[in-house]
Amino acid sequence: MSGVSGKDKRLAELRARIPEIEPTEAVALQARGAHLIDVREADEIAQGSPPGALRLGRGFLELRVEDAVKDKDATVLVTCAGGVRSLFAAEALTQLGYTDVRSIKGGFNKWKNGGLPVEVPRSLTAEQRERYGRHLLMPEVGEKGQLRLLDSKVLLVGAGGLGSPVALYLAAAGVGTIGLIDFDVVDRSNLQRQIVHTDERVGTPKVESARKTLLALNPSIKVNIHETRLDSSNVEEIFAGYEVVVDGSDNFATRYLVNDACVKLRVPNVHGSIFRFEGQVSVFWPNYPKRRGPCYRCVYPEPPPPELAPSCAEAGVLGVLPGVVGLLEAVETVKVLLGIGDPLVGRLVHYDALPARFTELSLDPDPDCKYCREGAVFPGFVDYETFCTNPGVAP
Repeated sequence: MSGVSGKDKRLAELRARIPEIEPTEAVALQARGAHLIDVREADEIAQGSPPGALRLGRGFLELRVEDAVKDKDATVLVTCAGGVRSLFAAEALTQLGYTDVRSIKGGFNKWKNGGLPVEVPRSLTAEQRERYGRHLLMPEVGEKGQLRLLDSKVLLVGAGGLGSPVALYLAAAGVGTIGLIDFDVVDRSNLQRQIVHTDERVGTPKVESARKTLLALNPSIKVNIHETRLDSSNVEEIFAGYEVVVDGSDNFATRYLVNDACVKLRVPNVHGSIFRFEGQVSVFWPNYPKRRGPCYRCVYPEPPPPELAPSCAEAGVLGVLPGVVGLLEAVETVKVLLGIGDPLVGRLVHYDALPARFTELSLDPDPDCKYCREGAVFPGFVDYETFCTNPGVAP
């Protein structure tokens, strides 16, 4: 009987087919553009990893690697703890069609003991991995994307009908800092659609009511509240530090102020509005890196006359409609934060609940827009006459 075990024979076969390199050689190859993949588990990687490594994990390697390394003729280096799992991972990569795959001899242990550079990557806690587990399974999000969400700062203008679903889902998704601005208090008539509030909080400030709900859902996030009316004297100070502004306001004065501040500060403006059975969503972002988009003024240069702009308080709104529109705003916000997909820049989605119909419209930038045209000097904020019965109140 042979004294060689099946495992030893298998490893010998792999070593005969998979090139093995020393860690020092891997460093040189990585400096010349080779991709280094660390296939260890998350708890191992948390103790240290080669700088710049793609930390894909052995269990999901085949699912994730083609998004991370698109060129199958590129040099790919694989490491694990001791140089065994990397051989199996390298074999799997060759089966996927990668033509130049090499395993690092001795793995990360030899790398570290040889005094080569090591970084301790930021990683999610065990509780965060449990909470955001479904995100971690998605290559478009993963741990890197989830950490990005946790570092994000989003301001919601209005804690009412649109702000409620946006706030709830951004909090659930792990957006680390959510700002809320609203000066109104909870009224019983709000509860038909403003689901972030409860009956027992009638009469309390909306921002405080929303804050309690969001922290009950996800205690690990931070919620900044701004219990004030937004106007030209405070808009820049309040918007400062936020990466995305989500507009859920219910009056034209606020919408124009939000737009103008976002244009000046170069911040994406995720816009939503509702009326009776209809709603619309767009992302106004003139400096979007992939293409120039319009601002709100490109589409609506000036507010309409008051008699043509009834508020939800005057015309009513279907209670579930803000949920549809607000969720679309939340989706667009997450896409913008993660840099994935095609956000609604230069496009507007209109939803009519009665026939259950979505319609997409193309929106072009106005080359003569005095606020966002190329080379425009910011003309200043305008405090328009308010166009709703309850000015600044979210729908």
